Amino acid sequence: MMNNMLDIEGLSVGYARKGLALEEVSLSVPKGRIVALLGANGAGKTTLIRAVSGLLDLHHGHIDSGKINLDGQSILGLPSHRLVRMGMGQVPEGRLVFKQLTVEDNLKVGAAILPRSQVADRMDAVYTLFPRLLERKNSAAGWLSGGEQQMLALGRALVGSPRLLLVDELSLGLAPLIVKSIYEQLRVVGDTLGTSMLIVEQNAKLALEFASSAYILNSGRIVLSGSAQEIAASGAVKESYLGGKQEAAAGQEKS
Repeated sequence: MMNNMLDIEGLSVGYARKGLALEEVSLSVPKGRIVALLGANGAGKTTLIRAVSGLLDLHHGHIDSGKINLDGQSILGLPSHRLVRMGMGQVPEGRLVFKQLTVEDNLKVGAAILPRSQVADRMDAVYTLFPRLLERKNSAAGWLSGGEQQMLALGRALVGSPRLLLVDELSLGLAPLIVKSIYEQLRVVGDTLGTSMLIVEQNAKLALEFASSAYILNSGRIVLSGSAQEIAASGAVKESYLGGKQEAAAGQEKS
């Protein structure tokens, strides 16, 4: 466990009047690795992210049982602002940038936890990672394209130098080439800064190209886990998440 940045053990989460959304979920994110959490809509992926990031209360959720450790330290029940200062960054589903603020001011929000002496260097690092943000730094975030807003949401999370980055549905609503480019930049972050990442995705094929390991969540339970290569090679995963049935059918029609 000491080699893991995140450990979740036996986590069960429910919502008022809706019953359990997660049941006995266990997973880990090794230090410096990218881990994918895959599953269909309603599987419980976003609920897990809320539980880890301290945002369950905002959605009337509650943890019934289980453990959540960040780098060996329990973070169960801690508020999100404490978790940010402990080294957790998050890119929420839908990006949620501050649309009335400029790109630079959005990044400064993420840099608020840093000592003033470090802000300029961290801002430069984000601009180096995403040059498009430097070009648009004085533009209101609401005028950016979807891909640019996703870069900004990532930059806002990364500017604080998180040890663990949670990314929820990075590819949602974006063109495949844009998504692949952003994933490649995340790989650079992992390789150069050693940032551990838990990436929630519906685009399983793309996520498995970049992750070192993966978990499949279905109806609130982990139903499969292993290396990215093992998950990608699984027949059940190919049929359910990678289009295996459709591709086979297409091949038969062509023949």
